[in-house]
Amino acid sequence: MATHCCSLVGTPVAIQHFPLKLVSRRMLAPTVGHYTFVRDDGQPLDYIPGQFIQVHFQYGDGTATKRSYSLATIHDHALGPGEAVEIAVSYVPGGAATALFEGLDIGGTVDASGPFGRFCLMPADSNKRYLLIGTGTGVTPYRAMLPQLETLMRQRGVEVVLLFGSRTPTELLYGDEFRAFADKHSNFRFVPCFSRELPDNPHQDVRQGYVQQHLAEFAPDLAHDIAYLCGNPNMVDACFDTLKGFGLPVPQIRREKYVSSK
Repeated sequence: MATHCCSLVGTPVAIQHFPLKLVSRRMLAPTVGHYTFVRDDGQPLDYIPGQFIQVHFQYGDGTATKRSYSLATIHDHALGPGEAVEIAVSYVPGGAATALFEGLDIGGTVDASGPFGRFCLMPADSNKRYLLIGTGTGVTPYRAMLPQLETLMRQRGVEVVLLFGSRTPTELLYGDEFRAFADKHSNFRFVPCFSRELPDNPHQDVRQGYVQQHLAEFAPDLAHDIAYLCGNPNMVDACFDTLKGFGLPVPQIRREKYVSSK
């Protein structure tokens, strides 16, 4: 579940309430599933990459609750809103939302609302480089941003570094996709940081340890960089302090913390 502490502005998108129908799911990691939905009312979901939706349901005693999930959907918004609604769901032992998603069959529906949030790329940005830093499912907004980043790299030569923290190679969500994107785009660098176990024959950009331990390697620069932090609150706080130590002002550090809820 996400908490949101950024202060960005972007193109307004109307918040709606709608049913989502599950069309496919697959496991990204031992405890994370990738779910693909479509709106069951036949409408598209227009959103800005970096935003999230909320899924509404009830506890066993009938009490209403909700969970927030960043949109992982890759879609070229220049062609208009797309049909797919993709999210990554972390399974929490004994969690009510986990039970909901694990028990959801293909064709089943959930009640959702959105889009929400302002953890987005800003049209007025004129920076030379984005530092995108994430852990766990905190990497999902960056997956959704790939088409926008591709356009920015082409139009104004933006450089992008994605530092992604994971415990083991099996928990590196969308790792193959980010590596393929980096191989295709010389301005995009993918740096996985593994805290417990390195992959066999690691790529030269693989690092051992936590993302905050390797941030200094990229010499954050207030004149050129805008940083995004998404995921574990401890990581977000540690990187925020490190970036401020390099002189980045708070408006150039955009944050979103993910907190697990049962």
